[in-house]
Amino acid sequence: MRLEIAVLGIVALFAILFIYQSTTGEHEWAGADDQSEGVIDELTDGAYEPWSSPIWEPPSSEVESLLFALQAALGSLAIGYFLGYYQGRMRKEGEQKEGKGEAGSDA
Repeated sequence: MRLEIAVLGIVALFAILFIYQSTTGEHEWAGADDQSEGVIDELTDGAYEPWSSPIWEPPSSEVESLLFALQAALGSLAIGYFLGYYQGRMRKEGEQKEGKGEAGSDA
């Protein structure tokens, strides 16, 4: 019961902080690429030229976000599959070892 209360308290705290941050001031979200580009421009006084350019740029930021979310979902799916596969394999090997040990001790 204490664990549920602690988790509920943490979730409530994060919800309150989120609501407070959302209602105060103007917040502009930017990616690390945009922020790093600004820092590089400041450090080089605008003299830096990129070595390469993208092959294809998404038509809008929504499409870019969709592709990023899709990439994250596929990566999570692959990692989850392999972790589950190896965990199941280890569990099966453990059950087989237990079964052989019991069968050998019965004789």
